Amino acid sequence: MEHLSKNIFRYSFFLLMVILLSSCAASTSEESNKNLNYSSNNDGITLPEGFRSVIVADSVGSARHITVAENGDIYIALSSLHDGKGIAALRDQNGNGKADSLEYFGSLVGTGIQLHDGYLYFSTDTSVVRYKMNNDELIPEDDPETIVGGFPEQNPHGSKPFTFDDNGNIYVTVGAPSNACQEKSRTPGVQGMDPCPQLEWHGGIWQFSADEANQQFKKDGKRYATGIRNAVAIYWDAPASQLYAVQHGRDQLKALWSDYYDAETSAKQPAEEMFAVDEGDDFGWPYVYYDWKKEKKMIAPEYGGDGEKTAEEGKYERPIVTFPGHWAPNDLMFYHGSAFPEKYRNGAFVAFHGSWNRSPKPQAGYNVAFVSFNNGEANEEYEIFADNFAGTSQISSASDARYRPMGLAEGPDGSLYIVESNQGKVWRILPGSDK
Repeated sequence: MEHLSKNIFRYSFFLLMVILLSSCAASTSEESNKNLNYSSNNDGITLPEGFRSVIVADSVGSARHITVAENGDIYIALSSLHDGKGIAALRDQNGNGKADSLEYFGSLVGTGIQLHDGYLYFSTDTSVVRYKMNNDELIPEDDPETIVGGFPEQNPHGSKPFTFDDNGNIYVTVGAPSNACQEKSRTPGVQGMDPCPQLEWHGGIWQFSADEANQQFKKDGKRYATGIRNAVAIYWDAPASQLYAVQHGRDQLKALWSDYYDAETSAKQPAEEMFAVDEGDDFGWPYVYYDWKKEKKMIAPEYGGDGEKTAEEGKYERPIVTFPGHWAPNDLMFYHGSAFPEKYRNGAFVAFHGSWNRSPKPQAGYNVAFVSFNNGEANEEYEIFADNFAGTSQISSASDARYRPMGLAEGPDGSLYIVESNQGKVWRILPGSDK
């Protein structure tokens, strides 16, 4: 792959710096974490042996993405207003890991949230705004300024998650407003529009200036990549200078095309795909989907497919990792801290919100997976890092799940933060023994 050669030098340099700094950082972190109030059972979730967690907060609200400041303050985007406010701000005053200050601010709701160059960036379904952060104040004083406006109002896939590169750019997902670009959406046997007109302003990732105010989507944005149905999980990995995304695959193969697909296939296919995204890439939605068993791009039934016809080789970019169908990847984070064991460093965590559309089969997902990387190349075999968020192995409906993993962030000490969307519970995970 093209990005392999350019990544090797960057990763080698980055790894050298990590080795030089990790010893000092680890000892400092270990000392500061002696006062943490660890949970006796991680509030029901399962973690690998040698890890434990602090429950930072129990119920901040309808949580989406999360970001953590250098001083440990936490900011969480909400999908619905809490007492008229759309962002939760948390602070640990006494160093035990639990948030003893919880405040809300902002009148907007959304998904994307990230601290960047002295600002807190936040995205609604139609805009990206930012708040100026002042000194050590938990809550910004000023109203937000708009960085990009004019995104299309749409349902489904209306959220606009984002990430930053090192060259002053912000990348924003604009999801497709349909399942498969059918002439009549989600209707059995109806063909897809060809070419799909939704791809002009949807179904991809757009690039903007991160610092210029009052940009407009159609006027100022550059379409960076296309053919992505919806990537709520998007991340720029600085050491590799590489954009990554994890796509929500299409739905309802059997419900819409019962002549070609049975319930078992429809429940497990197509794959949720992780992409290494370069400028100009086309990943194929809506014309194709990825069959993780056949390890091939398949022609979608809306465009003449029958579950057996494969796409033209090389026409569309392939995934670097695949996951089972409908797990709903909603956040992506590369780990570059020194607190976790070596195997986790420079690897990727993916938060799966869990499926709603595997019926009549049980629903699945509701976990956080880990993908190891070596010199910028992904290990195709992922592992489950955190599980049992749902509270039961047999889930007939997403509403049965106790927790649904939604957002990920790395803390300044190398902690992994996970927030779920049902109640807004927040876990802070670190290596450690219960003994």
